[in-house]
Amino acid sequence: MIEIKVPTVGESISEVQLLRWNKKTGDYVERDEVIAELESEKATFEVNAEKAGVLTTVATEGDQLKIGELLATIDDTAKASPAKVEITAPKPPAVATVQTTAPAQKPDAPKPAPAEVKATPLASALLAEKKVDLSQVKATGPQGKIVKEDVLKALEQPGRIPFENQVLSAREQRKEKMSNLRKTIAKRLVEAKNGTAMLTTFNEVDMSAILAIRASYKDKFKEVHGVGLGFMSFFAKACSVALREWPSVNASIDGDTILYHDYADISIAVSTPRGLTVPVMRNVESMSMADVEKKVAELAVKARDSKLTAEELTGGTFTITNGGVFGSLMSTPIINAPQSAILGMHKIQERPMVEKGQVVVRSMMYLALSYDHRIIDGRESVGFLVRVKELLENPAQLLIGKDPVKTLLEI
Repeated sequence: MIEIKVPTVGESISEVQLLRWNKKTGDYVERDEVIAELESEKATFEVNAEKAGVLTTVATEGDQLKIGELLATIDDTAKASPAKVEITAPKPPAVATVQTTAPAQKPDAPKPAPAEVKATPLASALLAEKKVDLSQVKATGPQGKIVKEDVLKALEQPGRIPFENQVLSAREQRKEKMSNLRKTIAKRLVEAKNGTAMLTTFNEVDMSAILAIRASYKDKFKEVHGVGLGFMSFFAKACSVALREWPSVNASIDGDTILYHDYADISIAVSTPRGLTVPVMRNVESMSMADVEKKVAELAVKARDSKLTAEELTGGTFTITNGGVFGSLMSTPIINAPQSAILGMHKIQERPMVEKGQVVVRSMMYLALSYDHRIIDGRESVGFLVRVKELLENPAQLLIGKDPVKTLLEI
């Protein structure tokens, strides 16, 4: 009998949560087959079968487990034999029995409703879209048909459209246990808010030059590099240059000392179904635009599939978050401690701008830099943000980090 215990996942982690079983008690599992998924306060990871055999689960989904606690056992003396088939063989008759009794019990009674309830095509579409309880609809159409007006009357707009999978007037509530990841996010956000002298400064950037580059080269870029040309590579490269020029923005407090970093490990905020994760891109100052885009795509996929490692989630020196993908026009992002600053990107929106006395339409984006005022002064924060703006509005400077003309003239 092989005991499967909760593995060690990090020095500071003493407890994990069992997210789900990929296999159940009685299943025959092969060696190294994934049998369960666990979630720590930093990442999600898989548990593999150490040997082939019949699995017996001990913990249940949602349990909080200590490191080293028994998770399951595997009977490695059992073989994948006809006995396994004999266990599963009775299942088809059971299903057949349910199906044969279905007409008497009428568990699928709602399904014939469309044939019994007469409605016009438009009314039928509204009924399906709004999930209206048919008992609340009074048909007034010819030959007892439900018409559009009947559905609208049942809805009594505004304010009476039901929530997803609920009927009108339903008053259901549900409780969900907070995951370890969500608890960690909540804890760290509160610590960052209460433990730093956080302040936010704003600016705006004309995205016309970057939009023009993407329009001209995005197809060729994808053909050559196999990845799309997004906005994150421009912002990450611009920040890596500005961080070198304004080192306090790339620093952090360590006790009563300030720790400066001579490299740009930029974290990117990624939204997942389980919560916000912030994986890190290492040494962005040494990466090409294609390298950044490939890394962003890789981290996004890992975050979505809960495959990020603890190493990929720790050690960043600066963070970029993009609320614009959700339509945010302006926000004040919270510092990702122990870092000292975070840059917020937002929605690109055409706005009238005045240039040389003339009103012109430009594609503008608001930028927000939240920073820890304990080590970053106004001069550094504003100077950093202005430099990022300058680099984004003049993308050619990203190549060498300087104005090409001024470099040529040595001024």
